[in-house]
Amino acid sequence: MTNFDKLLENNKRFAATDFRDHLPEIPFLPNQQVYVLTCIDPRVDPAAVLGLRLGDAIVARTVGGRVNQSFLDDLAWISYLHETVTPDADWFELAVIHHTDCGSALMADDRLRRGFVQRGFEETALRATAVTDPAATVRIDVDKILRSPSASGRIRVSGYSYDTATGHLTLVTPPRSRDE
Repeated sequence: MTNFDKLLENNKRFAATDFRDHLPEIPFLPNQQVYVLTCIDPRVDPAAVLGLRLGDAIVARTVGGRVNQSFLDDLAWISYLHETVTPDADWFELAVIHHTDCGSALMADDRLRRGFVQRGFEETALRATAVTDPAATVRIDVDKILRSPSASGRIRVSGYSYDTATGHLTLVTPPRSRDE
């Protein structure tokens, strides 16, 4: 028996539900008109933290919830689809969520970071990934998205800090778009 076997059993139960009744069709916009970027940390599961159901939001997860090139490429694709396939639909809000007690903060530890650099990673980028102050890093990432030429200027971007001890989200940067 593997660690994934329990999840396969869960999937069988899921497949027997009415999940199809709640899914938007392609081309689609999420049911809640929200795109969420957050950390890969299992304590920050957007479905649990935000009460999301299947089809409610586009969800991206990166180390620290940080904006990286891969995320910007995905956002560019979603922006392009929205502009060309659903141009008359309302634009979604992109919520960037960083959190307290983030494991990415370990990248600020010189010894750990330098050990990882020996595996071929770039030290400056790793240091910049560390979330030691979620409010500060979420501001940086919201600005990075708003400055990105590949993302539509019509996307409204907001930033939040999630406290893993209390479960509360705090607004750091109100929603705004590049075109506003």
